[in-house]
Amino acid sequence: MALEDAKHMIDHAFTREDLKGLSFEITFGGATSFLRRKYTKDLTGVDIAVTGVPFDQAVTNRPGTRLGPRAIREASALQSPDEPYGWPHKPLSTLAIADYGDLAFDHANVPEFPAALTEHIRGILAADTASVVLGGDHYISFPVLKAYAEKYGPISLLQFDAHTDTWPDDNMERVDHGTMFYKAVKTGIVDPKSSVQVGIRTTNEDTLGVNIIDAPTVHEIGPVETARRIKEILGDRPTYLTFDIDCLDPAYAPGTGTPVWGGLTSAQVARILRGIAGINIKGGDVVEVSPPFDTTGATAIAGAHVATEIICLLGWNMRDND
Repeated sequence: MALEDAKHMIDHAFTREDLKGLSFEITFGGATSFLRRKYTKDLTGVDIAVTGVPFDQAVTNRPGTRLGPRAIREASALQSPDEPYGWPHKPLSTLAIADYGDLAFDHANVPEFPAALTEHIRGILAADTASVVLGGDHYISFPVLKAYAEKYGPISLLQFDAHTDTWPDDNMERVDHGTMFYKAVKTGIVDPKSSVQVGIRTTNEDTLGVNIIDAPTVHEIGPVETARRIKEILGDRPTYLTFDIDCLDPAYAPGTGTPVWGGLTSAQVARILRGIAGINIKGGDVVEVSPPFDTTGATAIAGAHVATEIICLLGWNMRDND
């Protein structure tokens, strides 16, 4: 940490002038944007926009994921002074990354929410900027994917999760965090043959043709082989990465609405995410961090690291623009 910078650097979310570079604020003070990036609604020249979606309507068990974006931003303060460890490129120094703030929506008018989120992401993509979304319950991925499919056509889904979220539901207006990928496949937004779900450990008889590398398989073959299989399935197709924090075992992420034992470790996930560098990723999200059920903050810390890794994956493909 640059101690001389820390003496005078504070509230970098508002005071920094450059969208690139590290931040050396004291970790326990200052405005808590994601990775201390500048808060701005101006996407001119922005490579990656981080945005929060504090939506929590349809969790199975424990509510509270509306507080996830705030907790993830706070946890990310520990990461802002350094480049992500182990990556050969330096995304925080070379990419223009902004915190685009949160989606504004009427929390008492749930039916209007999906269209509001799709329009929010549509605006980011129109600026030729990639989005990294902080959730929020997992339903939010469906409206986000609609905007991505508009730009890239049917997209491949890379989903880290304990659940497939492809349970049957032909009412496309229902806002349900367990059926949105069923709807995404049925409406042609997601191409199941080139999609893959990792870490699954709950029963679903019909997975709609999506490839699955379940949690027992990951434990058996290891993260390196898991990453290889993911890359083989995705090929070079445009891909959206969604990470439900309950992909991790509850020992590593207790603060989620639907914890399931036997999950992946944080070390496995870190290795897998590094191993898939080079996939044609276009955007991603981290969802279902529920801070009220984890007083240690470990779940938010995991969410912040995953979001940072998504930035690194995006940055890997943007290196030619550095």
